[in-house]
Amino acid sequence: MHAVRLLSTLFVTFVYFSTSLAQLPLPNSTYLPPNASFGVQHVNDSQKSSVDPHWSSLLGNLLWFYEAQRSGKLPSNKRVPWRNDSAVEDGRDAGLDLSGGYYDAGDYVKYTYPLSFSLMSICWGAVDFGGGYDSANQTAYLDDMLRWGLDWLIKAHPSPNTLFVQVGDGDVDNAYWGGDLGIPTPRTSYQINETSPGTDAAAQASAAFSACSALYANHSLSSVSNPASLTNISYASTLLSHAQQLYTFATNTTERTYQTSVPVSGQAYASSGFTDELTLASLFLSLASNSSQLYSQAVSDYQNFHLDEQIRPGSESVFNWDGKSPGIVVLGAQIAKMYPNLASSSTSVNWTLEAEDYLDGIVKGRGRTFLTDGGLLWYPGDSNDASLNPALNAALLLTRYATSNLPPSSQRNSYLTFAQSQLNYTLGANPMNVPYIVGTHPNSPQNPHSAIATGASPYDIANIDTVPEHERYVLYGAVVGGPDTRDRFWDLRSDWVQGEVALDYNAPLLSLVAYTIMNQTTATQEPVFVSIEEGSYVKPKNSPCDDAVKTGCGIHPWPKGAKIAFAVVITIVGLIILGFGTYWIVLATRNSTKVG
Repeated sequence: MHAVRLLSTLFVTFVYFSTSLAQLPLPNSTYLPPNASFGVQHVNDSQKSSVDPHWSSLLGNLLWFYEAQRSGKLPSNKRVPWRNDSAVEDGRDAGLDLSGGYYDAGDYVKYTYPLSFSLMSICWGAVDFGGGYDSANQTAYLDDMLRWGLDWLIKAHPSPNTLFVQVGDGDVDNAYWGGDLGIPTPRTSYQINETSPGTDAAAQASAAFSACSALYANHSLSSVSNPASLTNISYASTLLSHAQQLYTFATNTTERTYQTSVPVSGQAYASSGFTDELTLASLFLSLASNSSQLYSQAVSDYQNFHLDEQIRPGSESVFNWDGKSPGIVVLGAQIAKMYPNLASSSTSVNWTLEAEDYLDGIVKGRGRTFLTDGGLLWYPGDSNDASLNPALNAALLLTRYATSNLPPSSQRNSYLTFAQSQLNYTLGANPMNVPYIVGTHPNSPQNPHSAIATGASPYDIANIDTVPEHERYVLYGAVVGGPDTRDRFWDLRSDWVQGEVALDYNAPLLSLVAYTIMNQTTATQEPVFVSIEEGSYVKPKNSPCDDAVKTGCGIHPWPKGAKIAFAVVITIVGLIILGFGTYWIVLATRNSTKVG
């Protein structure tokens, strides 16, 4: 009898956990990306529901890209037919199963630091604009995408003070230009731990777990929108547990950047510091755990670390996998408004003023940023590699803040108008007439820097731009790096600056498209790329000049920002010379008077 009861109890427990942690069932009708020719097809109003199908397809394609980037043993219901099981022995060198997760970019390395940022960004966006996923019938795919990354991140955190930050070797993978069946082995696993800590990587992973825990626990950050409909309290609790352990790990060990402990990771994703990650982790954990103490800690860290200096016009930081300060002030303002009980004892920082100081600087052009002649927001230095990402992240912060009922209506409209301009630029309203998302339109990039999609022999890396003539597979939904400061785009496989794809490139666009779908006043309007003429993209003359391709590094006309900077310098120098000239004339006149 006791044995029967024990078996019964175990069965009930198994059923409980397997159902409570289970993800949403995928739709009966599987979403697959339409051919790029769909991007020029106008849809009659009678064929539309509440959402233009181009927006729904765009959101679906952006999620489909992540499925194409999957590593490990693939499920039987995979939607990318040309992808194979790969790197299934990852972690064997550490005695662990670290298979799964996502390949970071155009090669086959898995990096925890940018993955954590991407998951955090997407979960945060799904909290803010979840209705867009629901309306587009993409919520189950969102759930599937997030869990593929989060479940791997859980495996990469096998104990409270251990986090694996990289699997695979960049030098080896970058030299391999072939399909997913021939990935070079063995693949090394790299970790941070108590004796070799990494404050930023641990804190960023904590922020990812917290943001996604908040999403699965249905914590809202806006009074006008709801999170995506994928509430799962048990999964939220699991994520929160990992978030708390990693935050403790980040704060209770020697503070240092993670590449100090794992130098190989710094070759691709060197962190510039850990203070912004710690502060952002505190904020997200305060939201996920309803902790006023952690909120106060975030306020204290923001002040003590002088992070306000990173959002002031002229020195403002970009928001991306390395820079988090702009996100801190926007999230801080959201939490203070929606959860005043958390912020009641910490009023020494006015998040609203801090956020608007940063966002106004972008919109009014009074910081270090400028607009290219074609209208792309440019952060000197940060935009040189992957120009679209800083602009899209800024557009997302502007949209998020504007729709949180924080700024007055006039300011809100200016934020949304500016954000829309960056979205439209990415979708094709640019001098190249290129929607910078693969497979979206006939003018979309044809040659993204992606070993998985190219279908080349690993021995053809010397002829990367010509072999094969056409990429074997279409990497639907992949956002590429983007054009140069003169709005030029060459669509060369070898130019990883302009053409590489990456997990964090798609993240902000996902949330911006979800917002557009949720916003019924614009969701029924076609995206700008539908009206772009097929074949209107013309490859620029000459060659690129960037960190990947140097053949075009001759003398070219200066970009707008450089012209402005040079004009300012010349003016200042001219005024100085004029001042000195006037001074000497006056002095000479006085001396001659004295002599006379």
